[in-house]
Amino acid sequence: MSVAKVIEIVASSEKNFDDAVQQGLAEAALTLRGISALEITNWTADVENNQIVRYKVTMHIAFKVEHNTTTP
Repeated sequence: MSVAKVIEIVASSEKNFDDAVQQGLAEAALTLRGISALEITNWTADVENNQIVRYKVTMHIAFKVEHNTTTP
């Protein structure tokens, strides 16, 4: 049996949406093991002077639940 946990994060980039996704995944990978999937749930952008200045993505990241196999 396999069980996954899902968390929600928001990531941003001044370059583009793809970079925001990559930055978010890279940051999540620093503290999560076994990332197996991600889902983009929202795409937004900050606009100044009719120009996009920051791209933002909200994403769900799934990772495998690990069980402690040692018993005290």
